[in-house]
Amino acid sequence: MKSENLLLIFTRNPELGKVKSRLAKDVGEKSALRIYEFLLEHTASVTKNLAVHKEVYYSEEIWERDVWDNELYSKKLQKGEDLGERMLQAFKDGFKNGYKNIIIIGSDLYELETKDLETAFLLLQQKETVIGPATDGGYYLLGMNKLYPQVFKQKVWGTSSVLEATLEDLKGTELGILEARNDVDHFSDIKDHPDFQQFFNH
Repeated sequence: MKSENLLLIFTRNPELGKVKSRLAKDVGEKSALRIYEFLLEHTASVTKNLAVHKEVYYSEEIWERDVWDNELYSKKLQKGEDLGERMLQAFKDGFKNGYKNIIIIGSDLYELETKDLETAFLLLQQKETVIGPATDGGYYLLGMNKLYPQVFKQKVWGTSSVLEATLEDLKGTELGILEARNDVDHFSDIKDHPDFQQFFNH
Protein backbone atom coordinates (compact mmCIF):
# COMPACT_ATOMS: atom_id res chain seq x y z
CA MET A 1 0.00 0.00 0.00
CA LYS A 2 1.30 3.41 -0.93
CA SER A 3 1.88 5.81 1.95
CA GLU A 4 -0.34 8.89 2.01
CA ASN A 5 2.54 10.78 3.58
CA LEU A 6 5.35 12.36 1.58
CA LEU A 7 8.54 13.94 2.92
CA LEU A 8 10.34 16.32 0.57
CA ILE A 9 14.00 16.95 1.38
CA PHE A 10 15.54 19.95 -0.37
CA THR A 11 19.28 19.75 -0.73
CA ARG A 12 22.13 21.43 -2.53
CA ASN A 13 24.68 19.33 -4.33
CA PRO A 14 27.64 19.36 -1.92
CA GLU A 15 30.31 21.01 -4.06
CA LEU A 16 33.21 23.20 -2.99
CA GLY A 17 32.36 26.89 -3.04
CA LYS A 18 28.65 26.29 -3.64
CA VAL A 19 27.29 25.56 -0.17
CA LYS A 20 26.97 27.50 3.07
CA SER A 21 28.46 30.73 1.71
CA ARG A 22 27.75 32.69 4.91
CA LEU A 23 29.46 30.03 6.99
CA ALA A 24 32.40 29.82 4.56
CA LYS A 25 33.28 33.47 5.24
CA ASP A 26 34.36 32.43 8.75
CA VAL A 27 35.55 28.84 8.38
CA GLY A 28 36.68 28.69 4.74
CA GLU A 29 35.11 26.86 1.82
CA LYS A 30 36.62 23.43 2.57
CA SER A 31 35.32 23.39 6.15
CA ALA A 32 31.95 24.75 5.02
CA LEU A 33 31.65 21.86 2.56
CA ARG A 34 32.62 19.29 5.20
CA ILE A 35 30.08 20.78 7.62
CA TYR A 36 27.38 20.64 4.95
CA GLU A 37 28.20 16.99 4.20
CA PHE A 38 27.99 16.29 7.94
CA LEU A 39 24.55 17.95 8.02
CA LEU A 40 23.41 15.89 5.01
CA GLU A 41 24.46 12.71 6.84
CA HIS A 42 22.50 13.83 9.90
CA THR A 43 19.39 14.55 7.79
CA ALA A 44 19.67 11.13 6.13
CA SER A 45 20.03 9.41 9.51
CA VAL A 46 16.92 11.05 11.02
CA THR A 47 14.76 10.46 7.93
CA LYS A 48 15.80 7.02 6.67
CA ASN A 49 13.61 5.00 9.07
CA LEU A 50 10.59 7.27 8.80
CA ALA A 51 7.64 5.22 7.49
CA VAL A 52 6.66 7.68 4.74
CA HIS A 53 7.58 8.10 1.09
CA LYS A 54 10.70 10.23 0.76
CA GLU A 55 11.92 12.36 -2.14
CA VAL A 56 15.25 14.17 -2.24
CA TYR A 57 15.23 17.23 -4.47
CA TYR A 58 18.69 18.22 -5.70
CA SER A 59 19.59 21.80 -6.62
CA GLU A 60 21.84 21.09 -9.62
CA GLU A 61 21.86 17.45 -10.69
CA ILE A 62 20.81 14.05 -9.39
CA TRP A 63 23.63 11.99 -7.90
CA GLU A 64 23.12 8.24 -7.97
CA ARG A 65 25.82 7.40 -5.42
CA ASP A 66 25.76 9.56 -2.34
CA VAL A 67 24.43 9.76 1.22
CA TRP A 68 20.84 9.19 0.00
CA ASP A 69 20.20 5.45 -0.41
CA ASN A 70 18.48 4.83 -3.75
CA GLU A 71 16.25 2.18 -2.16
CA LEU A 72 14.92 4.56 0.49
CA TYR A 73 14.73 7.87 -1.37
CA SER A 74 13.31 8.83 -4.75
CA LYS A 75 15.60 11.38 -6.40
CA LYS A 76 14.36 14.43 -8.25
CA LEU A 77 15.57 17.78 -9.50
CA GLN A 78 14.34 21.14 -8.22
CA LYS A 79 12.57 23.21 -10.89
CA GLY A 80 11.99 26.95 -10.76
CA GLU A 81 13.75 30.29 -10.59
CA ASP A 82 13.74 30.87 -6.83
CA LEU A 83 13.28 28.74 -3.74
CA GLY A 84 9.56 29.52 -3.55
CA GLU A 85 8.90 28.34 -7.11
CA ARG A 86 10.97 25.22 -6.52
CA MET A 87 9.10 24.30 -3.36
CA LEU A 88 5.71 25.06 -4.92
CA GLN A 89 6.49 22.77 -7.86
CA ALA A 90 7.54 19.94 -5.52
CA PHE A 91 4.30 20.26 -3.51
CA LYS A 92 2.22 20.41 -6.70
CA ASP A 93 3.86 17.24 -8.01
CA GLY A 94 3.31 15.49 -4.66
CA PHE A 95 -0.40 16.27 -4.56
CA LYS A 96 -0.76 15.37 -8.24
CA ASN A 97 0.80 11.98 -7.46
CA GLY A 98 -1.87 11.30 -4.85
CA TYR A 99 -0.14 12.11 -1.56
CA LYS A 100 -2.40 13.56 1.15
CA ASN A 101 0.05 14.96 3.69
CA ILE A 102 3.23 16.59 2.41
CA ILE A 103 6.07 18.03 4.48
CA ILE A 104 9.20 19.78 3.26
CA ILE A 105 12.47 20.19 5.13
CA GLY A 106 15.92 21.44 4.23
CA SER A 107 19.08 19.53 4.97
CA ASP A 108 21.01 21.83 7.30
CA LEU A 109 19.25 21.35 10.61
CA TYR A 110 21.44 19.54 13.12
CA GLU A 111 18.77 19.84 15.84
CA LEU A 112 16.18 17.95 13.78
CA GLU A 113 15.16 14.58 15.20
CA THR A 114 13.03 11.77 13.80
CA LYS A 115 10.35 12.47 16.41
CA ASP A 116 9.95 16.05 15.12
CA LEU A 117 8.99 14.64 11.73
CA GLU A 118 6.67 12.03 13.26
CA THR A 119 4.97 14.79 15.29
CA ALA A 120 4.58 16.95 12.18
CA PHE A 121 2.89 14.15 10.21
CA LEU A 122 0.59 13.41 13.19
CA LEU A 123 -0.36 17.10 13.37
CA LEU A 124 -1.34 17.02 9.70
CA GLN A 125 -3.96 14.38 10.55
CA GLN A 126 -5.77 17.06 12.59
CA LYS A 127 -4.61 20.39 11.14
CA GLU A 128 -4.40 21.77 7.60
CA THR A 129 -0.87 23.10 7.88
CA VAL A 130 2.15 22.65 10.12
CA ILE A 131 5.28 24.78 10.49
CA GLY A 132 8.57 24.44 12.32
CA PRO A 133 9.91 27.93 13.08
CA ALA A 134 13.65 28.51 12.81
CA THR A 135 15.24 30.80 15.37
CA ASP A 136 16.60 33.07 12.61
CA GLY A 137 13.13 34.11 11.42
CA GLY A 138 12.70 31.47 8.73
CA TYR A 139 11.26 27.98 9.03
CA TYR A 140 12.86 24.53 8.95
CA LEU A 141 9.72 22.55 8.15
CA LEU A 142 6.48 23.26 6.34
CA GLY A 143 3.63 20.83 5.82
CA MET A 144 0.14 20.91 4.35
CA ASN A 145 -2.63 18.57 3.28
CA LYS A 146 -3.87 20.82 0.51
CA LEU A 147 -1.99 23.36 -1.55
CA TYR A 148 -1.67 26.95 -0.32
CA PRO A 149 0.31 28.48 -3.21
CA GLN A 150 0.50 31.93 -1.61
CA VAL A 151 3.04 30.74 0.98
CA PHE A 152 5.63 30.30 -1.77
CA LYS A 153 5.19 33.72 -3.35
CA GLN A 154 6.52 37.22 -2.64
CA LYS A 155 9.08 36.19 -0.03
CA VAL A 156 12.64 37.40 0.37
CA TRP A 157 14.08 33.90 0.84
CA GLY A 158 16.92 33.48 3.31
CA THR A 159 15.91 36.53 5.38
CA SER A 160 14.40 36.94 8.83
CA SER A 161 11.02 38.05 7.41
CA VAL A 162 10.09 34.67 5.92
CA LEU A 163 8.43 33.09 8.98
CA GLU A 164 6.28 36.14 9.77
CA ALA A 165 5.16 36.54 6.14
CA THR A 166 4.38 32.80 5.90
CA LEU A 167 2.34 32.82 9.11
CA GLU A 168 0.40 35.78 7.71
CA ASP A 169 -0.35 33.72 4.56
CA LEU A 170 -1.54 30.79 6.68
CA LYS A 171 -3.95 32.85 8.78
CA GLY A 172 -7.34 31.20 8.65
CA THR A 173 -5.91 27.71 8.26
CA GLU A 174 -5.78 25.20 11.10
CA LEU A 175 -2.07 25.50 11.90
CA GLY A 176 0.12 23.25 14.02
CA ILE A 177 3.36 24.80 15.28
CA LEU A 178 6.42 22.73 16.22
CA GLU A 179 9.20 23.72 18.59
CA ALA A 180 11.60 26.32 17.26
CA ARG A 181 14.97 25.00 16.09
CA ASN A 182 18.24 26.58 15.10
CA ASP A 183 19.41 25.89 11.55
CA VAL A 184 23.07 26.16 10.64
CA ASP A 185 23.81 29.22 8.54
CA HIS A 186 26.44 31.19 10.43
CA PHE A 187 29.59 30.37 12.38
CA SER A 188 27.86 31.63 15.53
CA ASP A 189 25.27 28.83 15.15
CA ILE A 190 27.90 26.13 15.69
CA LYS A 191 31.08 27.70 17.09
CA ASP A 192 30.43 26.42 20.63
CA HIS A 193 28.74 23.16 19.66
CA PRO A 194 30.92 20.15 20.59
CA ASP A 195 29.95 18.08 17.54
CA PHE A 196 31.27 20.76 15.17
CA GLN A 197 34.66 21.39 16.80
CA GLN A 198 36.23 18.74 14.53
CA PHE A 199 35.75 21.06 11.55
CA PHE A 200 37.62 24.09 12.78
CA ASN A 201 40.07 23.07 15.48
CA HIS A 202 43.18 22.94 13.33
